[in-house]
Order: sequence, then structure tokens, then C-alpha cells
Amino acid sequence: MSVRSPRVLVVDDEADLRELLELTLVKMGLDVDSAATVAEARALLARQSYQLVLTDMRLPDGLGLELVREVATVYKNTPIAVVTAYGSADNAVVALKAGAFDYIAKPVALDQLRLLVRSALRVHDATPAPHGSAADAGRTDGRLKGGSAVMVALRAQIGRLARSMAPIAIHGESGSGKELAAREIHALSPRAGQPFIAVNCGAIPEALMEAEFFGYRKGAFTGAAEDRDGFFQAANGGTLLLDEVADLPLAMQVKLLRAIQERRVRKIGATAEEPVDVRLISATHKNLAHCVEQGVFRQDLYYRLNVIELAVPPLRERQDDLPVLAAAILARLAGAGQPAALAPGVLAALAAYRFPGNVRELENILERALAFANDGVIEVADLALKGGHGGQGGQGGQGDESGAALPAVSAPPSLPAAPGDLPASLPDYLIAIERDIIVRALTQTQFNRTQAAQLLGISFRQLRYQMQKLNIQEPET
Repeated sequence: MSVRSPRVLVVDDEADLRELLELTLVKMGLDVDSAATVAEARALLARQSYQLVLTDMRLPDGLGLELVREVATVYKNTPIAVVTAYGSADNAVVALKAGAFDYIAKPVALDQLRLLVRSALRVHDATPAPHGSAADAGRTDGRLKGGSAVMVALRAQIGRLARSMAPIAIHGESGSGKELAAREIHALSPRAGQPFIAVNCGAIPEALMEAEFFGYRKGAFTGAAEDRDGFFQAANGGTLLLDEVADLPLAMQVKLLRAIQERRVRKIGATAEEPVDVRLISATHKNLAHCVEQGVFRQDLYYRLNVIELAVPPLRERQDDLPVLAAAILARLAGAGQPAALAPGVLAALAAYRFPGNVRELENILERALAFANDGVIEVADLALKGGHGGQGGQGGQGDESGAALPAVSAPPSLPAAPGDLPASLPDYLIAIERDIIVRALTQTQFNRTQAAQLLGISFRQLRYQMQKLNIQEPET
């Protein structure tokens, strides 16, 4: 018995473009039906099942956007993509928000069309039941642990978003699990078997950004001894996470915007662009809308990245999940050959803490406590919780930008001084003071260097330079 070819519906009133699309799809081994109006498309959808609908945005009897909403609502397992006029970025964003799987701009580049079609067919072939189902939302065996209401809702939303190609902007406080949410989206998507590349935008020196993102050719600059792919090429076919995207300098934002719009990148030293098929997810603890208002983030890039928003709740809003999270962390520690258990009263003490560093801070607290624990049993005293207790702000901690109290730190160590309380060496004394202040800021931000730099009122690069000069190392965990 012969296997039936996937069937695609093309909706466009331009006969020439419709014929070009049909020929390209037939050469890919697909069956194609075509319609020139919204009414014809509705009639075909009622009679036939399709693996993909490709529609123009402007049709004689209506808008392609109407068809997008209808297919997304009535034919939920059928991905629909739109063809937009050149430069109509706003239309593409509106279509994605309405439920479109993806978009392609006129004039249609056939290599990009083929990439889009292959991605759409993977989406249709993926089993739809687990994504966003009640069973999936209630599970606790994935990356995002917890059965609280906010986590069940988050997992359900992730399940729905996983099938789309629309860019997702993940917001949440530092340590709340933004990268885990991005990995979960990738794992539930048809791209799960393809690469997932996570990039910390705040950790790349500005001079190296273009080479890191887009790659370079051999001999393009001093030290370029061989061809090298960038992050976009490495993530081709899969997902690219732009973590701390708000830290991108404006010059790089322009180049990134072009790569997103054109879906092509050019390596440094190359003469031709190459197509890339990447699903973009961005993450930041900052308010991107405020960054746009302050002029440090481009508005057009913001709209491109912020098509769908996903908010990851802080730990203080899901404290019912503390037992599950603690158990998962202890299981990992036990898997590393360390016996680990909690004594009575430890969970109650953790529940009284505000966790300004969220789940990452919980991990650090338990790992540190285990190092001091007797026979692998963590007592309340081993937690060494300081400040941040109680539901409304803690004791003596400074506030972070979310309003949470930062953990208190010990006072600076006493420094050697000459008689009369004068330092024996002023340069050594000042270096010790500077080192202590930087360490305290890093401790308060769980060694998030971006946040620590903000806390100290200096740039990220200044902080990195000072850490190197003073030999300040991030503690191993």
C-alpha cells in the first residue's frame, strides 16, 4: 500500500506566485491544493485535511489574518504560515500573535520556503496530545518541578507554545528557571532532536560578538586560522536561546535584527549570506519595555523578540513546591555520591525564607549546607540563612530590582592596621576594601555578574576587569 504524500493548501490571489509555490511544493514530493480567496480556502478546509496551510495576508474577499485565526481555532493540529509583503514586519508579528506557525516575506526565497515547509511538517507529524494537555501540565518529572497552580499553568502554556515557530520572550527574576523553561519548550517541540544553543549575551566581549553569533571565514582577521560557525549556524534546525538579551549593545542589536528578519547570516569575511532555520527564544530579568523607553534597547528588535511573552514565577510565589524542589536537589546530590537528607524543621525554615535568588539560591543553600552537615543530614543550623526571612522583605537586606530582599552578608574582615588605626599600607588597604565590596556584591547576587555590576554602579566589563585584577573566582558548587 502506497504512503500518502502530505497535502498543502496554498491561498493566494496572485496566479504567478501561486504557481511558483505549487511547483516548488510538488518538487518536494507534496500534494498541493490552491485557492484564490478566503471563501475557496474555507471550502477546501471543510472537505480535506492538510498538513500545512500557506496563505497571503491580503486576499480579494478578506484578510489572511481571518484564516489564521480560524485555522488556529478550528483546525488546531494544522500549522498555518503567512506570506507577507516585503518590509511588513508588523503584519508578521500580528499573524504570529494570532496563531500563525511562521511567516515568509515577499519576494519569496525558495530556500527559506523549503525550510519553513519542513519545519511545519515536523510540527504536524509530532504527536499533539501531550502538548498542553492536562496530564502534561500536571506532571512533575520534567525540568520544571512543582505542582503549584502557577507551575501547572506555566507548563500548560509551554506545551501550547512548543508547536509554534513564534519568538518567545521569557521574563523572570534571576535564578527562577528561565533557561529551564526554554529547554522545556525545545524538548516538547518538533525540534527536540536538533541542537539547543544557549548564549549569555552579557558575557561576550563586544568586539567578539559578531564573530560569535555569525561565525567567520579563515583569514578574515588576525587569528582566524580556520572557518568557524557562529551560534546561528550551530543552532540551525533547532533553538537559539539569547539569555540576558537586554545586555546586547545597540550595534549588535541592529545586526541581530537583520538576521532575524532575513533569516540569513553572513560570516565575517564571507561575500554571501547563508540561510538559517532557527527558533529564537530570549530571556532577561530586566523589563525590556523600560529598556526601550530608556533608549538602550531597539524598539523594532523588541517587537520581533517579544511576540509571545512567558513569565516564570519567583520561588516566593510557589513555596508549595519547596518539598519537591528540595527532594530533586537532594536526589541529584545523592547521585553524585553524597548522602543527603533533611532533618525535621528544615523545610519550615526554608519556607520562612524569601529566596531573592530563587531556585538557584535554594540549590546553593542546600549544597553549602550539605558540606557542613553530619552524616549527610542537613540541620536548620547548617542552612545558615541570613536576612530575607518572613513574607515581607527580611531583616536588614538590601532590595534587588524586583523588590525582594537581598541576603545579608557578613561584615568586612578586619584589616591589619598600624598604631593609631592607620593602615600599614594604604594601597593594600584600598585593594582589600575594593575586593571585599565586590565579593559582597557577587555574594548578594549569587555571582550574577550583570546584577552585581548594577548594584555597584559600574559596567559589566569594568566588573570583569576588576575580578581578574583582584583574582576573584566564582566558587565551585
